[in-house]
Amino acid sequence: MYKQILEEIFHAYPMYHKVGTSAYKEGLENIEALLAIIGNPERKLKAIHIAGTNGKGSVANMMASYCMERGWKTGLFTSPHLFDFRERIRIDGEMITEEEVVEFFRQFKPQFDHLEPSFFEITTALAFYYFAQQKVDIAVVEVGLGGRLDATNVLNPLISIITNISLEHTQLLGDTIAKIAFEKGGIIKQDTPVVIGEFHPESFPVFKDLADQKKAPLFLAEENYVVEGALSDCTIRDTDGTTLYEHIHCPVEGEYQRLNLRTFLTAIRVLEELRPFDKDIVPLAIENMITNTGLMGRWQVLRQEPKTICDVGHNVGGLSLTMRQLEELPCRKLRIVMGMVSDKDIEHIIPLLPKKAQYYLCKANIERAKPVEELADLFKAAGLQCQTHNSVIEAFRAANSDAAPDDIIFVGGSCFVVGELLGELA
Repeated sequence: MYKQILEEIFHAYPMYHKVGTSAYKEGLENIEALLAIIGNPERKLKAIHIAGTNGKGSVANMMASYCMERGWKTGLFTSPHLFDFRERIRIDGEMITEEEVVEFFRQFKPQFDHLEPSFFEITTALAFYYFAQQKVDIAVVEVGLGGRLDATNVLNPLISIITNISLEHTQLLGDTIAKIAFEKGGIIKQDTPVVIGEFHPESFPVFKDLADQKKAPLFLAEENYVVEGALSDCTIRDTDGTTLYEHIHCPVEGEYQRLNLRTFLTAIRVLEELRPFDKDIVPLAIENMITNTGLMGRWQVLRQEPKTICDVGHNVGGLSLTMRQLEELPCRKLRIVMGMVSDKDIEHIIPLLPKKAQYYLCKANIERAKPVEELADLFKAAGLQCQTHNSVIEAFRAANSDAAPDDIIFVGGSCFVVGELLGELA
């Protein structure tokens, strides 16, 4: 029954991550109507609300891990999923059960259909209903797309977090940093503290203006913390030089996690002005993040020989840091399995890619995926060595076959590429 329900969900409700802008519903009227049908569960939730171009998923998992270490029953809502729909909705790291998904749609689908909801709206309603039914102490909620008009923006959270801003989804959110900042800044609520992960001269004035209008206390993460040393054994200091934590092992070692850790720590400091805490919980929250929440696809090391890494970064902001880190790793040959979606800024991504790598191009099994032949034309025009493959797993097997033990294989470019690989390996 679950598989049948899942097929109905995927086919009945338009899904942005598969079909693109045609699935995007502007405005909150639909989600408000859906939530009214199921008893307005969002009003029962104490929430942490997180938006941003990059890092919002990692920060959401860090916050959820922290809340779990505090002993709070913790709901976590993130997107997209990599290979199991239920990844999106977890309580204390455990995915929602198949039976609970089936029961929700059996009970409410007939009442929903006249609203013609999007996939994300229906999934948001399910998450909020499940969290309220299970009486979570706190819900950590990641924005789907944008912020102001996102279905999650019906929440009145304890704290809002905006990780960073770069150009993405420009056809929906605007074609400048300031316009996108306005959309993401829409999660700033009246009298509710907001943490900004990174300063940008075009976005920060927008956030400051919105926060002033809402009388929302505003905190800038880079004014609070410094993360030093290798992430496997890092030191965290206050910006005045005071050492707060030493020998912290961050299990997700992508260099971009330095920025996310700084945002997370600032949010904890703000949150704990509301709820005092034992500072020894913070290292546990960081070190146990993967085991607590099930986070996948963030500089995830799949094996050591040949070293094989996957990462879901897929835009200029995310890939620039990832590619720089890859180039710094010692290896005989870097082999990159890559696919992208058509509406990404591929023209500006390609110059970020390592010139000496061998590329194994593929197309994820979604409508939005860039045809592999078109991708190959762009790579060849940029002077990159590439070959094409019919599927993600075929490209991965080719890279694996070619690799020596001291090579590095990297899989990325799209969360769907990573998701297909992890699903196959699982």
